[in-house]
Amino acid sequence: MGRKLRNFFKTVLVILITAAIPGLLFMYAVQAKKNTDLLREIKQLEVKEAKLIEENKKLVSDISVLTSAERIERIAEEELGMHKAESEDIVRVEMTGEKKK
Repeated sequence: MGRKLRNFFKTVLVILITAAIPGLLFMYAVQAKKNTDLLREIKQLEVKEAKLIEENKKLVSDISVLTSAERIERIAEEELGMHKAESEDIVRVEMTGEKKK
């Protein structure tokens, strides 16, 4: 009886190992696919990041061009008819006295 029981357990062990190998290979394949998908997503995000960085550089450049003193002065003079104030155009107001509560 002992020998039959030992043979039975050996057979069960061999069957379990034989069944486990394809299962482990399947789990490895699933994990490899997930890894490949994640690597593809990382590359796509890196490309998107590079495009956004370039767009940001362009926008910063546009801001510096649009806010330049020369451009603002030209628009003020040509489009709005403004001019630089002369010293006689400047009026200074001085407030004296106590504040009322």
